Amino acid sequence: MKLLLLVAVNAALLGVFIWLFRRKNLLSFFSGGRWWLTWLSIAVITLMDELTSIFYAPSEAYRFIGTHAIVFIAVTSLLMRFLSTRMTEIAEILEHHGIKGGGVYSFSYLVLGPTLSFIAVASIMVDYVLTACISTVSAVENGLTFVQISDAGKFFTMIGIVWGIAGLNILGVKENARFTFGIFFFVALVLMSFLASALIDANGSTWSAIGTSFNAAALHTYARGPVGGYTFIIIGIASCILAYSGIESVVQTAGLVKSWRDIGRAYIFLALTIGIFTPLISALVLGSGANIQEHETDLLTQFAAHLNGVPFGILVGITASVALIMAVNTAFVASSELMERVAHRYNFQWIIKTNNRQSLYRIHVLSATAFSVIIVLTSGSQKMLAEMYALGLVASFTINMGSLLFYRYFSGTREIRAYHTSRVGTMLVFIILLSCFVYLAMTKPYGLALWATAAVSFLFVGIRVARNRAPENVQRAKTDSPLQMVFALAENPPEGLLHVYFKRPLEGADVPDPNAVFVSFYNPRSGIPARLAPNHYRFANTGPLFEAITALLLVLRYELPDRQFVIHFGWPLSSWIDRFAIGVMVFSMMRIPRMFPEFTFMIEYFGKHELPPPTAPPP
Repeated sequence: MKLLLLVAVNAALLGVFIWLFRRKNLLSFFSGGRWWLTWLSIAVITLMDELTSIFYAPSEAYRFIGTHAIVFIAVTSLLMRFLSTRMTEIAEILEHHGIKGGGVYSFSYLVLGPTLSFIAVASIMVDYVLTACISTVSAVENGLTFVQISDAGKFFTMIGIVWGIAGLNILGVKENARFTFGIFFFVALVLMSFLASALIDANGSTWSAIGTSFNAAALHTYARGPVGGYTFIIIGIASCILAYSGIESVVQTAGLVKSWRDIGRAYIFLALTIGIFTPLISALVLGSGANIQEHETDLLTQFAAHLNGVPFGILVGITASVALIMAVNTAFVASSELMERVAHRYNFQWIIKTNNRQSLYRIHVLSATAFSVIIVLTSGSQKMLAEMYALGLVASFTINMGSLLFYRYFSGTREIRAYHTSRVGTMLVFIILLSCFVYLAMTKPYGLALWATAAVSFLFVGIRVARNRAPENVQRAKTDSPLQMVFALAENPPEGLLHVYFKRPLEGADVPDPNAVFVSFYNPRSGIPARLAPNHYRFANTGPLFEAITALLLVLRYELPDRQFVIHFGWPLSSWIDRFAIGVMVFSMMRIPRMFPEFTFMIEYFGKHELPPPTAPPP
């Protein structure tokens, strides 16, 4: 009976894949003079990256919180699906600003500026380094489960994998989307057979253990009270978040797809696949009563052998090794793309010099060296690597959500209309992730040391580099001078009123009034906006808006002390929650009339239709 069910599952999967392979433009298509990847293509690439976590995350979660891992791997999956909607929002914001790809680095650069964005670079690089290291260790442990080999032999095998993948990248041998999809087909067949076997063999004690885990977690949360219960939840999520490493890779690949909508579709695909498979298989394995302490590094491979015999265990071990080695390759490719983006931005051409195969060989050599050093320092310990990895991963997520909150606080939802999520929900996700980061920083000293060292090093370099090489310097050089505006206003008749309209960069300046000027403050990271009229002036601003406005008004008062000015601000039209979010800024601006009593200030709104002429009063 079991064999027939497994044959049916594999036959159904084979039919689905044959149908998919026969579809035109399944993985890529040509449009606008270039090739684009489809949402399915980047979803599969990310799934292969995220799926590798299943081979080490359940045992690591069990190490820290025991059978509560059954509950919190599922809870963390829900949190990651919630987080993915914010990742889609980030992709749309980046596309709106003409930025394709780069993920958390590009977004933090846009929002936080060049200096602080180096902390994001450090967090991402820590993730890439530890992804490669823990994937290498897990690939060897799972692939050699049933092979007798010394610890020294395993160690040299790990180093060989790292430098072997580095060599392939230096030679320009890269995986493509179709190759990845083929590997996904093989991995899907094996793992779905694994899941089906686990479901078929699951007995009453397995389901009882799963149910007991949920009941115990609920009782613990309730018994500890609000503060203790929240702390318990944070510990659980922080201990299980490794199961979903790689979720950020979709945003990193945004430059390969045509629209941010493909990013959203890819995240939906991941929610319906890895978001269900990971918590389900983790629950079945952890609830089976297997000796988890004895098989921490090869838990799934040993469980597969228990289900269908040693040959099936060997097959699952090979599958794990293939998937994990592909994750190592992904770390090489992603780290080189990140460093190439940073080097291009700051004109460091020496590190991105390519060989005759167009490979970034210098970056690959540096990456392989870093991976090898970490494996040597940790002696290839999966436990130590997992502790270090979790902190860097949560740091990257926290920076993403913090940047999104910061962006929404200052820009609101007015300029992004197609897709935006609740700021309250984003705040809750940020608080949860920040709490997880604090917990991991307090309890995982090796992870904190690695992340802090990387962050301080990159920040030190960033401060020195951004001062002279930042591309914003070019945008600042294009800014208008306040004296240009003063000279233009001084040419008007002395008896007339002078009007100054403060406009957002996206708002129009369509009133051809020679006695009026239109002022827009822009962020140099977004580029200088187009001049909408001859009397439209653009000023670069990197500090508080209130200070920029008052500085300009001080110039007008000093240079044209005898003229009468009318200062116009637009009427707030965003939602009430937007206005509430920028309430501090509005409160500050209320002080301006007291600072400039000689000026007239107006907050006004011009309707789209002309007002009807006044009617004569009745006789």
